[in-house]
Amino acid sequence: MKKSRLLALGLALALTLSIAGCTKTPTPSPSASANPAPTGSVSPSPTPTPTPTPSATPDDTADRPAVNLAVLKGNTGMSAVKLLADNEAGTTVNDYAVTLAADPTEVNSKLINGDIDIAALPTNVAATLFNKTEGGVQIIALCGLGVLYMLENGDTVHSFADLAGKTIYAPANAQGANPEYVLNYLLEQNGLTPGADVTVEWKDSDELSALLASGDVDLAMMPVPAATAVTIKNPDVRFALDFTAEWKAVNSDSQLTMSCLVVRTEFAREHPQVVDDFLTEYAASIDYVKNNVDAAAELVAQYGITPSAAVAKAAIPQINLVYISGADIRDTINGYFDVLWQANPKSIGGFVPDDSFYYIP
Repeated sequence: MKKSRLLALGLALALTLSIAGCTKTPTPSPSASANPAPTGSVSPSPTPTPTPTPSATPDDTADRPAVNLAVLKGNTGMSAVKLLADNEAGTTVNDYAVTLAADPTEVNSKLINGDIDIAALPTNVAATLFNKTEGGVQIIALCGLGVLYMLENGDTVHSFADLAGKTIYAPANAQGANPEYVLNYLLEQNGLTPGADVTVEWKDSDELSALLASGDVDLAMMPVPAATAVTIKNPDVRFALDFTAEWKAVNSDSQLTMSCLVVRTEFAREHPQVVDDFLTEYAASIDYVKNNVDAAAELVAQYGITPSAAVAKAAIPQINLVYISGADIRDTINGYFDVLWQANPKSIGGFVPDDSFYYIP
């Protein structure tokens, strides 16, 4: 009984952290940008969490200019761990005062009021902030593609077409948010009507994790690393469908891109070299995490970004880490924003961002 209770608690924590990359976004204020939306078709030992320092204008002539950086726990923050370790060792070009947050809502207001300079966030949250602040933030890089998967306790689902007539379970905090919109889009693009051809049942995240791990649920949409934690506990549960690959199969003009880096527009304008140095260091961190999985997993656990190194080690190959910057950002993500806008304009702050959203040095 104690083991079951601990399992349920552990899986619930993993799901809570991982869903941060797919969260609902705050309703934008009336001052949101009035950009028209497109009408085209959709084609080591544990280290305490660092405490942020008050925002200050960095001295670009200093040995290590100060930058206030926010990183989310869960999949969005896993790519940052090498940068965090190097920063703690004092070997980064910039001196980062790091805020580790469990949810984007802990970061949004600090970005708006200037207490945070740069942050790793879900892409739809970045778009919402851009619209809400009328261009006050910009996207400077993409750092992760999709983290949604269909898990099956069995071996009957190998394509979206195989979902016809089935019941899918999903975490309740994904309802009315990006995961639901992505699921519906992929179902429709594969000729299935949500609610008619496929039934979706929404469960509390802790309950769903426990049911799937125990084998009482056969089919569920879940994000990594929560999905990874389930498969570690129950080897009979497999990754049946990768939503990132399924997206690419039906929409070759864009990618399912769910994690990004943003900067305050004013900060980028005043300190372009600091931003460029950050991008260089973050790109190196992504490369390290992808190519040094064991060591990176230990860092992920050390910084409390996932509950354990074992989960992190299994999850890193599944979070689809990338580094995309400059003019390539728009071409990669705009189709995703278009799909979200058509599903629910509020999911991206009311409008598909215009070209000024994209930071191009």
